[in-house]
Amino acid sequence: MVTKGNKEIKVKDNYLLNGSLAIQHGGSNKHYAMVNKGPSMLLFQHFWLLVVTRGLVGVGEASYSTIAPTIIGDLFTGALRTWMLSLFYIFIPVGSGLGYIVGSSVADITGDWHWALRVTPILGMVGIVLLIALVPEPPRGAADFQGEALKERTSYWEDIKYLLANRSFVLSSLGVTAMAFMTGALAFWTPVFLSHAQVLQGTRVQCTQEPCSNTDSLIFGVVTVVTGIVGVGIGAAVARRLKKSMPDGDPLLCAVGMLGSAPCLYLAMVTADKSIATSYVFIALGETLLSLNWAVVADILLYVVIPTRRSTAEALQITVCHLLGDAGSPYLIGTISDSLRSSYPDSYLWKFRSLEYSFLLCPFVGVLGGLFFLLTALYVEKDRTTAREIAAGNSQQPAVVS
Repeated sequence: MVTKGNKEIKVKDNYLLNGSLAIQHGGSNKHYAMVNKGPSMLLFQHFWLLVVTRGLVGVGEASYSTIAPTIIGDLFTGALRTWMLSLFYIFIPVGSGLGYIVGSSVADITGDWHWALRVTPILGMVGIVLLIALVPEPPRGAADFQGEALKERTSYWEDIKYLLANRSFVLSSLGVTAMAFMTGALAFWTPVFLSHAQVLQGTRVQCTQEPCSNTDSLIFGVVTVVTGIVGVGIGAAVARRLKKSMPDGDPLLCAVGMLGSAPCLYLAMVTADKSIATSYVFIALGETLLSLNWAVVADILLYVVIPTRRSTAEALQITVCHLLGDAGSPYLIGTISDSLRSSYPDSYLWKFRSLEYSFLLCPFVGVLGGLFFLLTALYVEKDRTTAREIAAGNSQQPAVVS
């Protein structure tokens, strides 16, 4: 967060195009830690350089996010793969929550937000060492086909046509996009929204000059960490049980998570001006239900797409879900809020209400995402069988109309 006077500008890591670059580039993460510290040393006059360096951070993150799940898919299979994916994806909400906790704490201690950015490169360097020392490079499809690598090589355009014809992949990607939309909006606006609510209740004085209190960011970070661990763990355990009796259990579980989170988030918004504690309870429930899906949606992709096209599928899904999801949702929520607020620009009550009303878009998107996962359940068993047969050489790939 860059602050100048009372204006705040958030610089978001650039995933949008970089996910596609990772298809051809096997996850070069080494530059990530090196460029991560750079932005913290810049002055506001060099804002363009701040944007560039944060974009470079996005290249490393997008590459890593694209390649890492496919490596797990090549190392493990079945229920064990689900558990390994849950261990990997549990750190998405945990890392996000720790970002709030560490960032707000470091900013409070130092009195300078720059130092919050100077902590993460240390973690990045540790990650590089662990990747080089411990992570193997398995043959594609090794876990699925007893260690034998798949030899088929196809063009990028052939991969895209194959993926667009895979209904389970397309529908589940739309569901993931809805989930990213909700999590992005929540991460950006929830601390601000709750701060406005407390000012409206009279329990907090309105902040008119930086630095402002980071209490809401700290609490929201703790809630995100705890609900992330609980939600991902429950999601993996339930998915493992459902696999034994319900071939379409994974997308149905994701649908339950999305559809269940929608009313929780709605209640969190409408109760915020009456009781902050109640609002936090519903936020925690909503985030727990959303977190059920992190490992499960990755597992769906891995078993409905043949191994040689999983990296392309991950990259395409990441590009779409960030482009239409968490990259745009904070801006869209803010734009709607500003438009509503223009009717009564001098009213603090309307400042709160305009953000509350714009936030109601999130439960609607949650219901939409749940419907996408319900549709995925109609096709997932057939697409999983088809992918297994193609990879085993027992079936021809479905024809795709150009």
